[in-house]
Amino acid sequence: MQNSFVETLIGAAVLVIAGAFFFYAYNRTDAGTVSGYQLTAKFDRIDGIAIGADVRMSGIKIGTVTGEELDQKTYRALVRMSVRSDIKIPDDSSIRVATVGLLGGSFLSVSPGGNDTSLAAGGEFPVTQGSIDLIGLLGKTMFNGDDSKPKPNSGATAPAPGTTAPAQSNP
Repeated sequence: MQNSFVETLIGAAVLVIAGAFFFYAYNRTDAGTVSGYQLTAKFDRIDGIAIGADVRMSGIKIGTVTGEELDQKTYRALVRMSVRSDIKIPDDSSIRVATVGLLGGSFLSVSPGGNDTSLAAGGEFPVTQGSIDLIGLLGKTMFNGDDSKPKPNSGATAPAPGTTAPAQSNP
């Protein structure tokens, strides 16, 4: 009976230590939502962006994506985000979908503008750039690579603008 009690105490200690580790890691990595004011942006594509994704400026997390939906009128992706209340974003700033690396996750990257006035709560970014389809670009490069080379012509040249082509004789 004594062995069973000791094993139970050791198991409980392991669980407490694991819980403390996860709590520390969660707080240390800035995971979770950021409370602040809400902003919106409309993108053509938001591949890889999900609710909870980071909003960063100069590589620093300043907010979190809180919602995404399809705008029924423009058929663009409407993204809602919460930005820290101590961060004031100029109203001529732009936002784009960026990736951590070639295989990394996606986030929203804010490029600050130069205006003195800031986006107010509920404001919308005026300039956006959606995600880039890397697989599609790679496919175009691989399979349509010959399109960039000049095509050989049959020796004929196009007439100069405003002139007519000389008549060709038929042998």
